[in-house]
Amino acid sequence: MDKIKKELAAMLNRALELEHAARVQYLAHAELISGLNAESIVERLKEIASDELKHEGIFRGLIGNYLGGEPSMGLAETHSAKETVKILKVNLKGEKEAIDFYKQIYKKIVADKEALQYEFETLEHQVRHVIMDEQEHVTELSLLLGK
Repeated sequence: MDKIKKELAAMLNRALELEHAARVQYLAHAELISGLNAESIVERLKEIASDELKHEGIFRGLIGNYLGGEPSMGLAETHSAKETVKILKVNLKGEKEAIDFYKQIYKKIVADKEALQYEFETLEHQVRHVIMDEQEHVTELSLLLGK
């Protein structure tokens, strides 16, 4: 595996670990929501967790099939919260941090386009779409917070 693919695989493995953690965190937090509108918030958190599972599969496929790497089984740090507003804020912060990191991956893919002759379009497309999903999560969580 060449240097660029190795670097991208490492970055995508970090992204995979972030997605693992986000899914676990969303599902755990969904069990703690109570009070007014709890049902719709729980439903939204579980829906976002489902998206994160899809992202895990995307990153795993890119790492193993396109970059020749070994997908991580690790888990990034998770953040506990108990009250609904705190849960939403913690997850909103995590989504924004993920977007910032995924944009770094995207920029590297674009910068190394010539070296990724047989992988570029798929890498660019998949990572861009994950970023778009995460941006949708930011919007959803912001709306739930009334922002």
